[in-house]
Amino acid sequence: MTLHLSKVAAGCPDIATLAERQAHWWGEGRAGAHTRMMPKRADELIGGSLYWIIGHQLVARQTILSIAMADTPWGPKCAIELVPGPVPVRSRPLRAHQGWRYLAAGDAPPDLAPGEEAGEALPPALARQLAALGLV
Repeated sequence: MTLHLSKVAAGCPDIATLAERQAHWWGEGRAGAHTRMMPKRADELIGGSLYWIIGHQLVARQTILSIAMADTPWGPKCAIELVPGPVPVRSRPLRAHQGWRYLAAGDAPPDLAPGEEAGEALPPALARQLAALGLV
């Protein structure tokens, strides 16, 4: 069974900004994320996806290519290499968290269909109220 991660795109207002930051830090044609700790289930994550949280919404994913420890300007970190270009998914509310969390395949949102628009994410307070009512 495929295993995924969810991670907050800290300070990113949208998916385009996330892609720009990845190109800046990883180089053109490459993408990835750094975390402080190596996931214990790293082998199960290869081929899965890293799902990005922006504005308290799960909004995009990128396929995980490799996971390894790496030296960075901030010291040793776990480098998660991803397929470039975040893929928009059907957004859903998800609380922000520190680091990353595992996400089972059955809990992962589907990709948006070709031509389907993501639309604007709901404001976090409204998304929480609608989720509490069972409407989203």
